[in-house]
Amino acid sequence: MTAPTDTRTLPYGDAAMAEAAAVIAAGGCVAVPTETVYGLAADATDANAVAGIYAAKGRPSFNPLIVHVPDRQAAEKIALFDRDARALADAFWPGPLTLVLPLRPDAAIAGLVTAGLETVAIRVPQHRAMQALLAAAGKPLAAPSANASGSISPTRAAHVAASLGGRIPLIIDDGATSGGIESTIVALGGSPRLLRPGPIAAEAIEREIGRWLGRGADGKVEAPGQLASHYAPSKPVRLEATERCADEWMIGFGAVAGNDTLSAKGDLTEAAARLFDALHRADDSDAAAIAVAPIPDIGIGIAINDRLMRAAHR
Repeated sequence: MTAPTDTRTLPYGDAAMAEAAAVIAAGGCVAVPTETVYGLAADATDANAVAGIYAAKGRPSFNPLIVHVPDRQAAEKIALFDRDARALADAFWPGPLTLVLPLRPDAAIAGLVTAGLETVAIRVPQHRAMQALLAAAGKPLAAPSANASGSISPTRAAHVAASLGGRIPLIIDDGATSGGIESTIVALGGSPRLLRPGPIAAEAIEREIGRWLGRGADGKVEAPGQLASHYAPSKPVRLEATERCADEWMIGFGAVAGNDTLSAKGDLTEAAARLFDALHRADDSDAAAIAVAPIPDIGIGIAINDRLMRAAHR
């Protein structure tokens, strides 16, 4: 736990980005939106700054962080790219794809970022606020989700304030995130493997590299979001529910109605964008538990179900 601090929230703009860059330069961390969820950014080359991320989140030190850079050229100064990596970067960057690649021996990245691994998780974000902060700071930024470790990911500045208020100095507010679910993570540098499903489907990645994508890690944490219990509300979560019990807050989908819905029309993209927002509302309700309607396990529904299973794991 970090010492209490005053947390300010500023709307996105030149003045806010200049102040955020000053916090980064001083070794602090700033909450900033990406196209997926809000991230907690700090200088990835400064071990003390990265330690500040872990302290603010209460994050296990064996859980590595994603490094955000402005473009592929910057990424190639940190990681070793092979043919598959270049193909995926060209196809999906900037965007919600994280590549786990061999760390360059000369990369100026703090060891805490990689949790001592010989690989690094890296991506080029699309959101204007994160790109503006990268430009203003002039450094690669380590940026996990801006919430207490293991809790529900934030898709609004208010979510960040509720989770990390008093722990960080600054939140940049640029409205709700558009994607609402964290990036797809793929490990390369050998047999390609999907480590975390996300907005970019495994099938799309397989088409680009011309190879089948393995599923899962090699029995160890290689990237964020692999812990069994993650993205978790404080209340028990029941999945595949078609009706609510008396003590539950029901999150519906499609024809299954509830106190809230991910998408009344059964749109999986809309459901992904609303997922964490709905979990926050359910967790803040007076109900003792949370029920969630069945989500089709296709397309981005695979990523939604991955997050829900980890949210329900206790």
